[in-house]
Amino acid sequence: MTTNGITFQGAGVGYGTRVVLTGVQGRMNPGEALALVGPNGSGKTTLLKALARSVPILEGQIEGIPDTIGYVPQSADLDLTFPITVEQVVMMGLYKQIGLARFPRKAHREKVASTLTNVGLLSRAKDRFGELSGGQRQRVLVARALIAQPKLILLDEPFNGLDQPNRDALLGIIRRAKNDGTSVVVSTHDLSLAYDVCDQAILVAGRQIAFGPVREVLTPKLMKQAYGSESLETEACELATCDDSHKQRGEVA
Repeated sequence: MTTNGITFQGAGVGYGTRVVLTGVQGRMNPGEALALVGPNGSGKTTLLKALARSVPILEGQIEGIPDTIGYVPQSADLDLTFPITVEQVVMMGLYKQIGLARFPRKAHREKVASTLTNVGLLSRAKDRFGELSGGQRQRVLVARALIAQPKLILLDEPFNGLDQPNRDALLGIIRRAKNDGTSVVVSTHDLSLAYDVCDQAILVAGRQIAFGPVREVLTPKLMKQAYGSESLETEACELATCDDSHKQRGEVA
């Protein structure tokens, strides 16, 4: 199914009959990045899982979820001691195309090489996955999610613990995905990330507090409502001020 965007219509998501996050209302267009922001336990991961069709939508609707989705969860689902190479991890993203009982063809191997080039790790293709740094492993998992050319990619706290080079590399990956028309939903506590690469934000705390352009959602007032945290309120204020100064100078924030 092609999609003209994803529309949330009073959506509530959860487990069994228990709603974890309610009242999600908004729309994201193809090629946009949506920052999913809120305190721990606020329903961010549950919403990502609902978009991945692994937990039910219990209230309202979410329309326009594409058929091809790439999902990168918080915790790596691979044993770091297992002797699997970087290129084999990325190839896992093509198993639906290849089939479990078949060997990859030349076209599949070329696609792996192209995707590893995109994430800046082609030179590590033959290395064991477990030998990479945490940031490099994260980029490999993103490559695995991207290789099947999904229309939607879901990233759950992808920037946690990353050093600046890996952070910058991952920001570049998200920007290129957007340029290719892929929609991106990224769960994060990093407000500067939202300002750097996201078009919209949704702020949640068991319910939707706000959904819309980043600088209209991640305001000091709304952040305090979600977190009750002076530090995040201050960070939101500093980022909003920085964003305003960019706009006044005609720069792209």
